[in-house]
Amino acid sequence: MFVPVVLLIMALLVLLWQGVSDQAVRVLKERAGLSHDERAPRFARRATLAITALILLFMGAPRSWLEPPPPMVATYMADSLWAGMDTTLIEHIGGEREDLVQYGRELIRNTAFYLGPEGIVAQQTNGMNCQNCHLDAGAKPWGNNYSAVWSTYPKFRERSGATETVVKRINDCFERSLNGVALDSTSREMRALVAYMEWLGTGIDAGKKPKGSGLAELKFMDRAADPIHGQAIYTAKCASCHKEDGAGVKAANGLTYQYPPLWGEHSYNIGAGLYRLSRFAGYVKNNMPQGVTWENPQLTDEEAWDVAAYVNSQQRPDRDLSADWPNIAGKPVDHPFGPFADSIPEVQHKFGPFGPIAEAKKAIRK
Repeated sequence: MFVPVVLLIMALLVLLWQGVSDQAVRVLKERAGLSHDERAPRFARRATLAITALILLFMGAPRSWLEPPPPMVATYMADSLWAGMDTTLIEHIGGEREDLVQYGRELIRNTAFYLGPEGIVAQQTNGMNCQNCHLDAGAKPWGNNYSAVWSTYPKFRERSGATETVVKRINDCFERSLNGVALDSTSREMRALVAYMEWLGTGIDAGKKPKGSGLAELKFMDRAADPIHGQAIYTAKCASCHKEDGAGVKAANGLTYQYPPLWGEHSYNIGAGLYRLSRFAGYVKNNMPQGVTWENPQLTDEEAWDVAAYVNSQQRPDRDLSADWPNIAGKPVDHPFGPFADSIPEVQHKFGPFGPIAEAKKAIRK
């Protein structure tokens, strides 16, 4: 901004000099009995005024008019965490895609406002926001982020026994984590969510998952997770936000949650990813209580496993899972519902210890 200010001062000085010099020339010519031609100085003044106006326009113009858009690349290195795209870059996308990406991000952050029980677009979810599980609009390292969604889909998933698209994966979340109804795949809302996830994945090579993607995987314990110990941890670390009854706290607008329900009729159902202990434990270890990071956690690994056991022992919405895991050998070690390819009891598949189950899966593959 220094150079335009200097140019503006110079232009104003030139304009002042032109006025003074023109007046002086006029007086001298009048005294000499000569006529004064106004056309040349008038043209010079207009030219200076035009230059001054251009300088002022330059100074007041938005940066986006004058600077080339910054490169849209993922902000991570091979040995560092993926940190999410800078959301200020969205305004440089331009056109309809920019509108879709902005709307997609807004839908992640405030899903219930648009699609909750009193949503302004439709009423088809439980009142939670996608951001309740995918922190910072799906952009936080180890915060269940979306960094690798676009680079890894379409892909085969054992749960459905089929190759799934991004659209199918999003609708899985609507039906399971949001305990609601799938979006129309052609709707503006679905197109916006897909556009946002595509934008977040910009710069990540196909098939790659940067460090910090999704959730951290905690080492299995040698014992079963203990829901009774987990209750004590929940009371000490979680209840102040999510409440003793797990019902969460509504936001001021009454349409969404400031702190989401962790169980009960408005929480995720038994088909959601977080109903698996390993997923919930990995989530809370690096993200809860609110404000912690993977670098400065408050919970130990064992505490994370135990509080996961407590939360997922509580009542929540049911779901028909009969079509899930058509190949039962593909079930993860902590999927809590049989039948299983091994002879290990269902309660161990729910609470662990999971090491012996993992060993049994390896033996079955052989």
